[in-house]
Amino acid sequence: MQNNIKIDIKLDKVCNVLDEAVENALEEAIGELESQTKKNTKVKTGKTKASWEHKVDSKKCEAYVGSNYDNAIWEEFGTGIYAQHGNGRKDVPWVYRDEEGKWHRTSGKKPRKALQRAFNTTKNSVKSYFEEQFKDLW
Repeated sequence: MQNNIKIDIKLDKVCNVLDEAVENALEEAIGELESQTKKNTKVKTGKTKASWEHKVDSKKCEAYVGSNYDNAIWEEFGTGIYAQHGNGRKDVPWVYRDEEGKWHRTSGKKPRKALQRAFNTTKNSVKSYFEEQFKDLW
C-alpha cells in the first residue's frame, strides 16, 4: 500500500506575508535615509529641508528619496564653476534676485551632497537591518 502525504501550502498567504515584510522593511530603510538627508540639508528658509520625501514601490521592491524643489538639486550637485561635473554656468559671475527681492552676485554654489552623504552614512545600517529582518530566509 502506498502512503500519500498531502501538504497544504497557502502560497497566497505566504506571498502576502513576504510582500508586507518587504514593504515594511523598505519603508523603515528609506525613512531612515530621508531623515538623514534632512539632517544634512543646509537650512536658511527650511524649504529645501522640508521638500525631501520618500516613496516605496512595493511591486518593484524599490524605494526612493527625492525632492521636487530646484534648490535641492543645486545643493546636491552645485552650480556655476562649482558644479560637480564641470557642467555649470561659465558666464560668471552672474546676479540674481532671491525670493525676498534681495540681489546677489555669485559664481555658483558648492555642492553640499546632503543625499549622497546620507546614503554613505546609512548604507551599512540599512544593510544590517535587511539582513536581520530576513535572516531566516537565507
